[in-house]
Amino acid sequence: MSKCGKLYATPWRGVTLVPMGTSVLSLRMDGELLERLRDRAARRGMSVQDYVVRTLIRDDFDERFQSAVEETERFYGVT
Repeated sequence: MSKCGKLYATPWRGVTLVPMGTSVLSLRMDGELLERLRDRAARRGMSVQDYVVRTLIRDDFDERFQSAVEETERFYGVT
C-alpha cells in the first residue's frame, strides 16, 4: 500500500485525499506546465498538490491493474 494516502470518493465534494504518512517530493517544472496544472486543478476545485498526487495515484493503480490482468492471462491463457 502506498504511504502517500488513500482516495475516497464523497458525493458532495468529489475526491478526498486521506493522508497515511508524509513524505516530501520536490518538483522543478517550467511555468507553462505549472499554469496548466493550476488550471486543471482549479476546474476540479483542488490544489495543485492534491491534483498531482491524485494523478500519480491513479496512474499507479492503472499500472498495477494492468499487471494483474497480464498475470491472470498468463495463468489461464489468453482466450
